[in-house]
Amino acid sequence: MIPNPPGPPALPVSPLRLLPEGSVTSPLGFVAGAVAAGIKPGGRLDLGLLYSEEPCTAAGLFTRNRVKAAPVLVSQRHLAPGQARAVVVNSGCANACTGPQGMEDAEAMAALAAARLGLRPEAVLVASTGVIGRALPMERVRGALERIALSREGGDDLALAIMTTDTVPKKGAVRFHWRGREYTIGGIAKGAGMIHPDMATMLAFLTTDAPVERGLLEDALRQAVDASFHMVTVDGDTSTNDTVILLANGAAGGDLLKGSSQEAPVFTAALESLCIDLARAIAGDGEGATKCIEVQVRGALSTVEARRAARFVAGSLLVKTAVHGGDLNWGRVLAALGACGAAFEEGQAILHLGPVCVYRLGAPTAYDEAEARGALMGRDVLLGIDLGLGDGVATAWGCDISEEYVRLNSEYTT
Repeated sequence: MIPNPPGPPALPVSPLRLLPEGSVTSPLGFVAGAVAAGIKPGGRLDLGLLYSEEPCTAAGLFTRNRVKAAPVLVSQRHLAPGQARAVVVNSGCANACTGPQGMEDAEAMAALAAARLGLRPEAVLVASTGVIGRALPMERVRGALERIALSREGGDDLALAIMTTDTVPKKGAVRFHWRGREYTIGGIAKGAGMIHPDMATMLAFLTTDAPVERGLLEDALRQAVDASFHMVTVDGDTSTNDTVILLANGAAGGDLLKGSSQEAPVFTAALESLCIDLARAIAGDGEGATKCIEVQVRGALSTVEARRAARFVAGSLLVKTAVHGGDLNWGRVLAALGACGAAFEEGQAILHLGPVCVYRLGAPTAYDEAEARGALMGRDVLLGIDLGLGDGVATAWGCDISEEYVRLNSEYTT
C-alpha cells in the first residue's frame, strides 16, 4: 500500500461516532415510511415519504445530464428559496423523457404529498428512479400515498423503497458533539448501474438535526458530494434523475452553525464522512459486481488532478475487466493514467496492487506474482498510485464488470 494513503476527512473535534443501524430518520424530528404502490412488480416497496416535524433549511444537487427528469426540474424549482419540509420518492419509473405529462405527474406527486402532510406543494421535493420513457401510474400513486405510515423507524423502509437493481439498502448515520450539544447526520442512498462521476443514477437523502444556515449547508453538501458521490463510477453512463438532498431542521437546538464560524469544518467533515460511506456502499453494490475497486491517488499537482486521475482509473473498462479476472495486467492502470488528462510522468510514478509494489519510477519491480495476484482476488481491491508530482490526493470507488452486468442491462425492461 502506498504510504499514508488518503482517507476520510479529519474531524477537528472528538472522533465521529458511527451508528451501525443509523438511517435518514436517526436525527431528531424526522420520520419516514413506504408502501408497495404497484409501480414495481412483486409487491416490493416502491413509494415513500420523508418528513420533518420542524421547518428545514434545504440544499440539493442534481444531475448534470442535459436530459433532466421531470422530478429533478420540479425539485430544483421548489428548492430555490432554500427551504423544504418533505420528500416524496418512487422507484420503478424514472418519469424521464415523458413530456408535459411527466411534469404534471411530478407536480401532482408534490401536491398529493403536501395534502397528506398539511404542507404547501412548494415545501415538498420529488424524486423518481427506474425505467426512462414510461409514465407514472398516477392512479396507484394517489391511492398508495394515503397508506404510508410515518415513524422514526420508517427510514429503513424508505431505503428499501428507493432500490431498483440494488441488492442491498444503503444507509447510515454519524453523531458528533459541539459546544455541549449532540448532533446527528443520517442518510440513505440508492444506486447500482448508470453510475458515473456526475453523481450517478443515484438518489441520496440526507438529514441533520443541527441548526445550519443555508450558505454553510450548500457549501458543505457540495464539498461532501465532490469527495464522495462524484467519485463513484460503475459503467461510465450518467443518469437523468441524479438527486442529492440535505435537510437541516435544528431539532437538537443550539446556536446556528454558520460558514464563518469554527463549527463549519466540524459539520462539513461529519457530512463528508457519511457521504463517503454511502458512496463506498454504492460502488460495492454495482450491477453484477463481484469486487469493489478503491483507487487511491497521491502526489498529483492538485486535488482536482488527483480526482481526475482516480476517477479515470476506476472507470477504465480495461482496468475493471483485469480486476474481474484477477489478471496481472497492471499496465492498464498506467495507460489509463497517461490518458486521464492529469499531469503524469512515467519516471515519477509508483503503483501498488494492495500492499504489493509492481511499478516504481519508470520500471517494473521484482514483485511476487502470487502475492500480487492475491491482491486482486478478494472482494475489495486497492489500487494505490503515487504520481510523485505534488500534494494532491483523492480516492475514487468503482467495481469490476462481469457477465452479470451485461445480462442485467440487456434484460432491464423485459
